[in-house]
Amino acid sequence: MLNISVRAALLAFASPALLAAAQPSAVSDEKIAELREAALEDDIAYGIVADLTTEIGPRLAGTEAEARARQWAVQRLGAMGFSNVRVEEFDMPTWVRGKESAHIVAPFPQELIVTAFGNSGSTGDAGLVAEVVGFKDYAAFLAAPASSIAGKIVFISHAMPANQDGSGYGNYGTPRFFGPKSASERGAAAIFVKSIGTDSDRLPHTGTINFGEADPIPAGALSVPDAQQLERVLARGRPVTLKLVMTPRQIGIQKSGNVIAEVPGRNPDAKKLLVSCHIDSWDNSPGVFDDGAGCGIVAAAAKRIMDAGQPYRTIEIVWFGAEEVGIHGGRAFAETRGGEDYHLVAESDFGADRVWRVDTNLGEDRKEEADALRLALYPLSIVPGRYDEAGGADIGPIMQKGAPGVSLRQDGSRYFDLHHTANDTLDKLDKEQLAQNVAAWTTMLAVMSGGIAE
Repeated sequence: MLNISVRAALLAFASPALLAAAQPSAVSDEKIAELREAALEDDIAYGIVADLTTEIGPRLAGTEAEARARQWAVQRLGAMGFSNVRVEEFDMPTWVRGKESAHIVAPFPQELIVTAFGNSGSTGDAGLVAEVVGFKDYAAFLAAPASSIAGKIVFISHAMPANQDGSGYGNYGTPRFFGPKSASERGAAAIFVKSIGTDSDRLPHTGTINFGEADPIPAGALSVPDAQQLERVLARGRPVTLKLVMTPRQIGIQKSGNVIAEVPGRNPDAKKLLVSCHIDSWDNSPGVFDDGAGCGIVAAAAKRIMDAGQPYRTIEIVWFGAEEVGIHGGRAFAETRGGEDYHLVAESDFGADRVWRVDTNLGEDRKEEADALRLALYPLSIVPGRYDEAGGADIGPIMQKGAPGVSLRQDGSRYFDLHHTANDTLDKLDKEQLAQNVAAWTTMLAVMSGGIAE
């Protein structure tokens, strides 16, 4: 190791250009403003989302469609000029959907619109006929004796509201998150839940479930109107019999992968900036809000920084695989990295509507940096949030290793109208709001980059 005096002597003879490359620096307010305003006219992100969802369509993890999406992503990110574009593959168990239908047999025969949850068990081709027992919410289900559930089809409702921060999903999603496992353990033949959504379309919301050590039983969601219809039928006070057909299956271990690209920094030894999304979607949807938009946003922002010059820190763009079915990509990525590798990590996975708040989890010693970010984002009508909170599904595992995070919180008021449904389509995307996201992410990268050398 060089002693201090020798190092000082070497620095004295170093050229100004060499010193600039070796040291981080702040991007000027004028340059940040220029980048921010230009990004409000962005069309790069829309092009990515439109092309991915048109040329590939639904991208269920572990399937041939997701593999085509990875190939597409490598070509697209390479064509955009990013460096070291590659796929890091991993193995994962894979579930695929089969036939699905539901019909009330008695007392009022009619069809109900249903979809299976990921990892649902199967009824077999012949289907299942059983009595339905209904509950207004998950607490009421838990309070019922197991004898009232055994051998029956359980139906659990809820009253999830729409809200800007999306907190209703966590507060009202328990029928899906925990209901199938509990229903299996208590002897139910199958379970339906009212879709964890805020829409009024006859399009049910899917999502992944985990039975743990319990036996997988048929488990799925009714569309919101059909769930309300079933509630009315049950309220008539007569026994309700239903025929359910669900034939999903597990197809064993398959390949998935994370697509990774870089904007090389001037100092390869400096901690990196990680910006991310997930490339997979559910099989019932082209996945525009969830999460094609996120991939467009982070790639467009990184492209804008790259075109402006070379940042001090390397920007790593990660399009994670297999998020929807269990965060397999995020876990595989974190297994080979340490939290100390990153100056910050961030993820866009909450749709395409405008960013309205910024939260950070950079630590007390970086509060000045967090404040500089808040100030730079304020012209985009983004309000300051918490200093001790940030996260995302795929970056969660690397944050558990100590990586600091930034969250650019999007308006979720209509996100759960579309989430995990066949209605998550390109026509729902608002180009102006999408560009505001790109402006926010471009601003964040400019502030956190350690300086951009033109």
